[in-house]
Amino acid sequence: MLEHHVNHALVTLLSDFGDRDVYVAVMKGVIAQVNPKLQVVDLMHQVPAQDIAVARFCLMNAYPYFPQGTVHLGVVDPGVGSQRKAIAVKFAGGFLVGPDNGIFSGVLAQNPAITSVELTNSQYWRTSQPSKTFHGRDIFAPVAAHLASGVSIQQLGQEIDPRSLVKLNVKQCNQTKTGVAGCIQYIDHFGNLVSNIPESYVQAKKWCVQISGVMIPGCETYSDVPFGDAIALVGSHGWVEIAVNGGNAHLQMHINFYDQLEVLFLHKNQNALA
Repeated sequence: MLEHHVNHALVTLLSDFGDRDVYVAVMKGVIAQVNPKLQVVDLMHQVPAQDIAVARFCLMNAYPYFPQGTVHLGVVDPGVGSQRKAIAVKFAGGFLVGPDNGIFSGVLAQNPAITSVELTNSQYWRTSQPSKTFHGRDIFAPVAAHLASGVSIQQLGQEIDPRSLVKLNVKQCNQTKTGVAGCIQYIDHFGNLVSNIPESYVQAKKWCVQISGVMIPGCETYSDVPFGDAIALVGSHGWVEIAVNGGNAHLQMHINFYDQLEVLFLHKNQNALA
């Protein structure tokens, strides 16, 4: 085992590995081999297979709630084994470890990279001959553990220009003559349909959402509409979302990832259903 300063930082894990295989547990085992005293927190492992955009969204919405210095390990890696870079990034809130495929672009849009390196120093890998299909085990997990244990990011490999890091081409909302057009960027466990329209667009306004030919009133809480009715509101993450009071909007409305919607601004006396 390599010598390191014991720092006991947090490591978070995010992946598309699910829970029916041992992949997540194996990464935790590798982390424990480096430093068994590290605290590891699962962000989520139910990212749809190879969906970098969903992984980006989840990490972007989770990282602000962790202590400074936390190491965030993200492994949604359809390009594993290819020429895509394996990277570590230092930003104001901590560190990011994973593939350079845009998974970190949401975080870095809010907190720019301070230092970024390509993980070329195999001294900090599990093996100098990593699997072509499981860099999470052989490169990313041990690197994250060493970072959280006090190894400096500069020791992990060759420094690269943060401006060269891959940015995911995520659809942006845009203003229209009648409101704001956007799309569904995430669907949570409850079936709530989270759009890419931030709260700032609807603050202090009367509004509704139009999607799939349906008009949904904009309200403040789930209980503002009768049980079983659809509602639009701002979720705890700060994005406009569509929900069903006591139900599952995704299943009931047959709306999916990236479907288009529009927030419409109403006059004070105008009804959303008018």
